[in-house]
Amino acid sequence: MTTGEPLPSHVRVVVVGGGIVGLSVAYHLTKRGWTDVLVLERQQLTSGTTWHAAGLVGQLRGTYNLTRQAKYTAELFAGLEAETGQATGFRQRGSLAVAATEARWEELRRGASMARHFGLDAHPMSPAEARKAWPLLNVEDIVGALFIPKDGQTNPVDTAMALAKGARSRGARIVEGVKVTGVTSRGGRATGVLTEQGPIAAEIVVNCAGLWGHEVGQMAGVAVPLHAAQHFYVVTEPMAGLSSDTPVLRDPDGANYFKEDAGKLLVGWFEPVARPWDHRTVPGDFAFGTLPVDMDHIQPQLEKAAHRVPAFAAAGIRTFFNGPESFTPDDRYLLGEAPELRNFFVAAGFNSIGIQSSGGAGKVLADWIVDGHPPMDLWDVDIRRGMPFQANRAYLRDRAVEGLGLLYAMHWPYRQVETARGVRRSPLHDRLAVRDACFGETAGWERANWFATPGTIPEYEYSYGRQNWFEASAAEHRAAREGVALFDQTSFGKFLVQGRDAERVLNRICANDIAVAPGRVVYTQWLNERGGIEADVTVTRLDEAGFLVVTSAACQTRDLAWLRRHVPGDAHCHVADVTSGYAVLGIMGPKSRTLMSTVSPDDFSNDAFPFMASREIDLGHARVRASRLTYVGAPGWELYIPTEFAAHVFDRIVEAGDSVGLRLAGYHAMNSLRLECGYRHFGHDISDETTPLEAGLGFALAWDKPGGFLGRDALLPRRGKPIPRRLVSIVLDDPAPLLLHDEPLWRDGVRVGIVASGMFGHTVGRSVGLGYVSNESGVDSAWLVSGRWEVEIACERHACRASLRPLVDPAVARR
Repeated sequence: MTTGEPLPSHVRVVVVGGGIVGLSVAYHLTKRGWTDVLVLERQQLTSGTTWHAAGLVGQLRGTYNLTRQAKYTAELFAGLEAETGQATGFRQRGSLAVAATEARWEELRRGASMARHFGLDAHPMSPAEARKAWPLLNVEDIVGALFIPKDGQTNPVDTAMALAKGARSRGARIVEGVKVTGVTSRGGRATGVLTEQGPIAAEIVVNCAGLWGHEVGQMAGVAVPLHAAQHFYVVTEPMAGLSSDTPVLRDPDGANYFKEDAGKLLVGWFEPVARPWDHRTVPGDFAFGTLPVDMDHIQPQLEKAAHRVPAFAAAGIRTFFNGPESFTPDDRYLLGEAPELRNFFVAAGFNSIGIQSSGGAGKVLADWIVDGHPPMDLWDVDIRRGMPFQANRAYLRDRAVEGLGLLYAMHWPYRQVETARGVRRSPLHDRLAVRDACFGETAGWERANWFATPGTIPEYEYSYGRQNWFEASAAEHRAAREGVALFDQTSFGKFLVQGRDAERVLNRICANDIAVAPGRVVYTQWLNERGGIEADVTVTRLDEAGFLVVTSAACQTRDLAWLRRHVPGDAHCHVADVTSGYAVLGIMGPKSRTLMSTVSPDDFSNDAFPFMASREIDLGHARVRASRLTYVGAPGWELYIPTEFAAHVFDRIVEAGDSVGLRLAGYHAMNSLRLECGYRHFGHDISDETTPLEAGLGFALAWDKPGGFLGRDALLPRRGKPIPRRLVSIVLDDPAPLLLHDEPLWRDGVRVGIVASGMFGHTVGRSVGLGYVSNESGVDSAWLVSGRWEVEIACERHACRASLRPLVDPAVARR
């Protein structure tokens, strides 16, 4: 590591940023044999955020794959010192998380169930056992605790230096004191960087710039939505009762964490209301910098810490510390190839868990770079989940106020963020609001999740039981199943694909055959070369040279990038994002045909308007596109309405709906309806790790269409053979427990799978879900019915049934 050494004119990979994440990426690239790697650090290694991190190494995260990555980090750190000869300070002392409420106790036990599914030790403890493990702990108001023996702590700077040493030993170059001033590109691909010492050509550019990640993204024309917040901790004078074996203590209900540090106690906080920080207000040479300590701000946290560890109140405080850390709009880091620019990768925005995420994030990003695809489903942190507007600095600042505190806040089911709301609104938003819609947020969209019944308030009251919207959503569910319901689905991503080559291009991308007559809708997946599912969409043929592709709101950026990148450069095929141009209303239920016939003179009979047909119709004084399809397993139509006509069409439908008992319905009801019918949801039930055969979507594969489809060659050897891992429908025997996601599935006392998504199904009267189960000789109906099935919820098993068939037959939608 040197400052001022001559820079190369060309490298294979340039990593921007010398914090622990950038060094981990370099380390893992060299482990994969890519030795021509250059790390550029604007000041000194670790001088941004890494140097002042607390160094906690926890492994239990909110989802299965994030936990897998954190588990890898701990395993990497455990052997890093022996590999490199550089001391890291890593010690697996374990961690103890305590619960002061029954709700938190359920959260911890649900996490334990998920963790143990793949071999992570997690032991629920009584208050007395917790006190024994942490003698200075006040357990008077503790309900329970969770101990993870392989968790620990490390010295962030020493660990980063070990990664640097490992990378350099295999050929990587690491240069300090070089500021990147620009990113070069050509033909939609990154081609290198500009520095104060001259340009450097590179095949791959990796943005690991931490606090400056947003700025480096702007240089490349890439949205990197992160903003810094102030993070406070203190270090006491030496305290009696601590030892080198003292586990890390987390008290999320108090927003505190405690770490023994050479006989002293480090106490930090993730307070509910944070202080944003704008790095642009400091000098350009900011390094190893601290921020002013605000005693008024942290005083309430000092009192909470003293309650949980009474000895802390009597200890002298040696250090008051405040340093900046980067946070993203959804508190998950940003990883992967940018959708706007090929060969430009990002690993940034680590939301104060950069140390414990660094090993896993560095490994999977290096694998992604080398192999050309991610090694596992990374949708939780994939940068393509973001929307371009989320790089807006005012939006990010407002969200940062909340983001830091969400780390230790209750992770309630269906919890909605509260800051920076109201950004993207359907043209029908105000009409839904006056009808007591309770809105949630997805990809910035305000979407009606449920509608309050008379005498109730459209606000969430969170719990792990049946929340206050349960009965309202049940009524909406039943309306779609038995009568007619209206859903505002405007947030769909919508892409217009046109040109004389549009059919040929789309038919290569789509696994199903979209070479159909105009006026037909095709349900299809987009697959990668490994046969994994990259997108789950519908394609409507508008005319000979035009198609409308529709995807979910969360996948708008991801799917648009995938589509554009797979249009050959010489093809006469143009892609336009028309998401904002159309409102979408779903009219769903057995009485939908009656309602549609009331508002439109067109013929909606099954013969005249069959399932998966699409055409323009008159509705009121407007012309709209009506497509007969459903995501709820009931007869219905999706209406695609030019935005300026949306209010008129809505008013006509609602007025006419009185005669058939029309009910407004939200996304919670849609989710329970789709789960009963076994409809898949990208990001939960299907991903780039799952194939259509495993997901039960083989019916959407047009194996023999001319020209084939992307991913066909990978699937052909598996065609017609037993499937060892498969998605199944789950229903509990007991109506009381609630399924969410990531609950382990047991067959005859053996753990064989995990729930992908779940919810209460109001038609069947109990929780339902979709989950993947495995059997080496194949998952089929005979194997499923011959076993005794259980699902583990919060460390308790409940009897259930597993089936390849959905719980509610969706065939009714075709009638």
